[in-house]
Amino acid sequence: MALMQVLNSTKATPFSNPYGFSRFFSKSSSFIEKVGIPEFLNGVGKGVETHVAKLESEIGDFQKLLVTRTLKLKKLGIPCKHRKLILKYTHKYRLGLWRPRAEPSKA
Repeated sequence: MALMQVLNSTKATPFSNPYGFSRFFSKSSSFIEKVGIPEFLNGVGKGVETHVAKLESEIGDFQKLLVTRTLKLKKLGIPCKHRKLILKYTHKYRLGLWRPRAEPSKA
């Protein structure tokens, strides 16, 4: 009986975070707001940024890069390792799991 009263009283109150945190992360996000092809490839790193001029001239738009397939990148002359990195990070970006950082990471 007492358990039911406790459960009913907690349902009536609006949900609030018991720890007082408004977010999961304590640091502010340092992501780039507007992402283009150069920012994206610089965020990926690992030598992929060398293809910025080629991709901007052939593909042009970042949204087109997000749906570009491996055969198109191969026809542009991008090496296999870089194609795999570009496709991996475009997939993560579309899912919302990765975004390029504002300043490059120190690796």
